[in-house]
Amino acid sequence: MTADNEVGIKEAFQRAQRGHNNKAKLVIGLRSRYNNLEDKTLFHEEFVHYLKYAMIVYKREPTVENVIEFVARFATSFQSPPKTEEEEEEEEEEDDDDAAQDDHPFLSFIFNFLLESHKANSHAVRFRTCQLINKLLGSMAENAQIDDDLFDRIHQAMLVRVTDKFPNVRIQAALAMTRLQQPKDPDCPTINAYLLILENDSNAEVRRAVLSCIAMCPWTLPKVLKRTRDIKENVRKLAYQVLADKVHIKALTIEQRVNLLQQGLRDTSVREVVCSRLLPSWLHRLDNNVIELLHRLDVENCDKIALDALKAIFKGASSEELLENRVQLDNRKLIPVDSLTSENVLYWRALCEFFKAIGDEGDEMLEQVLPDAATYAAYLYGYLKTVPELSEEQRSDINQVELVITKRFISQQLIHLIGCLDTNEEGGRKRLLAVLQEMLTLPQTPFSLISLLTEKLLTLVPDDHRRIQTVAEIISDVRAPIMEASQPVDKNESRRQQIQLAEVKVRILEAKQTLEDCVTAQEFSRAAELKDTIAELENHRNQIIQEIAEWNQPAEKEVRTEKSDPETLQRCLTICAQLLKEMNIKTRINPTISALMSSLILPSIANAHPEVRNVAVLCLGTCALHSKELAKTHMVLLLQIAQLDEVKIRISALLAIIDLLLLFSFQLLSETAATQTAPPSQSPDRQEDDAPLAEVKRDVSEDTAQSILVMLSEFLDSEVSELRTAAAEGLAKLMYNGRISSTKMFSRLVLLWYNPVTEDDTRLRHCLGVFFQLYARESRVHQEVIEESFLPTVRTVMNAPVTSPLAEVDINNVVELFVELTRPSALIKPSTNTESAYVHDYLAVRMCGEMLKDLTAPEVRLYTKTLSNLELSADDTIRKDLHTLLQQLVQLVKDRFCVRALEKVMNQLMDTKEQSELLSASALQPLDVNADGTHANAVYTRIKPDIPLSIRNKCYLSVPPVVVRPSRRAKTAALEKTKLDLSTLINQEANVS
Repeated sequence: MTADNEVGIKEAFQRAQRGHNNKAKLVIGLRSRYNNLEDKTLFHEEFVHYLKYAMIVYKREPTVENVIEFVARFATSFQSPPKTEEEEEEEEEEDDDDAAQDDHPFLSFIFNFLLESHKANSHAVRFRTCQLINKLLGSMAENAQIDDDLFDRIHQAMLVRVTDKFPNVRIQAALAMTRLQQPKDPDCPTINAYLLILENDSNAEVRRAVLSCIAMCPWTLPKVLKRTRDIKENVRKLAYQVLADKVHIKALTIEQRVNLLQQGLRDTSVREVVCSRLLPSWLHRLDNNVIELLHRLDVENCDKIALDALKAIFKGASSEELLENRVQLDNRKLIPVDSLTSENVLYWRALCEFFKAIGDEGDEMLEQVLPDAATYAAYLYGYLKTVPELSEEQRSDINQVELVITKRFISQQLIHLIGCLDTNEEGGRKRLLAVLQEMLTLPQTPFSLISLLTEKLLTLVPDDHRRIQTVAEIISDVRAPIMEASQPVDKNESRRQQIQLAEVKVRILEAKQTLEDCVTAQEFSRAAELKDTIAELENHRNQIIQEIAEWNQPAEKEVRTEKSDPETLQRCLTICAQLLKEMNIKTRINPTISALMSSLILPSIANAHPEVRNVAVLCLGTCALHSKELAKTHMVLLLQIAQLDEVKIRISALLAIIDLLLLFSFQLLSETAATQTAPPSQSPDRQEDDAPLAEVKRDVSEDTAQSILVMLSEFLDSEVSELRTAAAEGLAKLMYNGRISSTKMFSRLVLLWYNPVTEDDTRLRHCLGVFFQLYARESRVHQEVIEESFLPTVRTVMNAPVTSPLAEVDINNVVELFVELTRPSALIKPSTNTESAYVHDYLAVRMCGEMLKDLTAPEVRLYTKTLSNLELSADDTIRKDLHTLLQQLVQLVKDRFCVRALEKVMNQLMDTKEQSELLSASALQPLDVNADGTHANAVYTRIKPDIPLSIRNKCYLSVPPVVVRPSRRAKTAALEKTKLDLSTLINQEANVS
């Protein structure tokens, strides 16, 4: 390099700011200048002098970023080139002193300068220091080495900076430690710091930075998996990307794989990452073998998740690829029975369902992977007959149990495939229907398949009346099958027949002897008569012999024997429940259903076995939905079951009661009470005497409704989480659909949502969280209910004893929830009349009245703080009344914080005219501009109404202008007018010097 190509330090920094400059040439030019200098100290000092201009800028300006990039390249250009393996082996044989000579003086000087600067008071300097260390370490060769002492110093400095209060500093410090990790060391301080950040750092970008650079090892994998459930969408996405890129599928347990797919495919924000990154990565590591992937997921226990994963894979593949990669089918388009496995049958089902969902194009492809209905019916029947039943001895054999479980799972998938068949052809549909009917009547059919078989059978019979008739015949065959019965032989009758035969034989012998005597005496006329008598006796003898033979052979007759064992009753009830579930809600109860009710369902309610009672309650509740009269008749029975039976049965009865109240409302109870207390018809003359009776009816119905609400309220306090969740979900449905309107119930639901006892009940928390938002946004009437429940809820939380779980609830969070739920702008159809009173107006009055009761109460501060977050209406009368209350409070309250908060609210109630005048006076005006046109020292003045943004358009604070810190938008606008150029500062410094 000649002297002409040398570049000065100042020139290099100026040219480095421009992105289009070739930084490699700048590095070479400046390095040539460095190499030609004898005294390196002056170069070091001048270089750091100009570097400091970039390090005091916190904002990510392009010019500054270019300078930082240039400095990192220049510093690492002095590093020795990567060594070969032979050179490394030779170096290992040398002394440690010789190995330490690899660190270049300039590189060591830069590191020393940065390590001295990381504790600076300026967060900009700390940020740039960590950023430079990160870039220096990242720009080094893959097998680069640094001095152990320098390693430890960098390590300790970055461990301090990852706890910096500025997120950007923590991000750069975390990135800088990427190459300092030691994954094989369980006590690596870098990895421990990373894990601590992932668990506790409140900034999502810091957690993302750690995720992007953390090394995968057995003790970091669980923490990365936990980030897939992070509260921030971007963190969850990056966690899935890291798992796809860095973690082999074999490194995960089956449970972890299933959970990743279950959460990722259900989370709409990360579903795209799972489909485009995670699943393709797993398939690639398994040589694109989908069956092997299913084997890694244990499809027998998570078939729904496996189906979702297969659909995601199919969507990313073309039709030709799907047909090429289909399962191995024989010439009948069936998987041979010997080759059936849980994985390939599930893949076959998913492929057929995917083609079925496509439409006309999919029908053509479906014909290539699925046979006609008649062929498939024979195939299904043959396989279902091979599913064995376990004996008592076999149930202790794990291998036999696993074999039966696998066969039942395969049977379920084959039954599901019925929905993909073309059943338009009459013969195939009839054959398939006959197979399903026969399988339902066979006692060898596993109980786990009964519901699914019934569901597929009902899909083949579209008419409800035919469905009812078909199911009734099946239930009759299952409960009372036709059996052959033999009739025992009557010994007395047999002896009588033998005696009669002996008498006839004696008479025949006597007649033959008499005949011989007549022939000898030549009495031929007498002999002819005897001959006829003998013929008659022989005929009679033959008839008796035939009767004896028939009587001695036991007769076999076909008779129906009714079975009442628990398994049979449960089968029949399951078939009936599936029928009632599939029936149209408008279909009325016909005589066949009524017969099933009286002969099967109602007697099973009193059965000794809980499984039978549970299915019977489901049938009763579903059947009552089709008949209001039936619902009125059996409502009391369901209420008794919901309070007295086992937990599972109580939940079934409770759900049935909720469904009936949703469909028929609480009028069902009044009609029930009216039916039970209805007197005989009376003349019009006695109508005046009926008034007390009407009051009695109304009182009875109200008592019944009240008893139901009391029961539901008691269930909310149940220790059984399933019962508590069912009651809360039922109350939420009743309130949302307008069946009940109760402030007490809403308050109970809010307290249940916040109660730490329900922290692990995710279904309950999710249900109530959705309900609160939908209920509040639906109508103003609902918001008024919420407003009325505000004070009782707050009092309950505030007065909770120390031993109560509610003592741990954050009251500020509860109040914020009520404020947001009652916000007028949150309504789906907000009122267009701005002069009308808002729900927040009434809420403000309630809080003011509560404060006036006891000015020393601890919740006074809470109420004064909450008042400033309310959306108040523009109605003058309401504003004046509220202003009067606030004035009274200001005079009485002694707490300075409360007084300031109340004055703040009073200023919000000013007139709209004054508000608009202040709005026009609040424009940003620069007070000081540099002579060269820069706005580096510009100070802005604005009038900042000290009120929330949601109501800033309605009322303004009348205060004199104050100098405040400009907003983020103001600073952005000012900085966009002038791009920061470090050359100006450098020139100014040069002129001064």
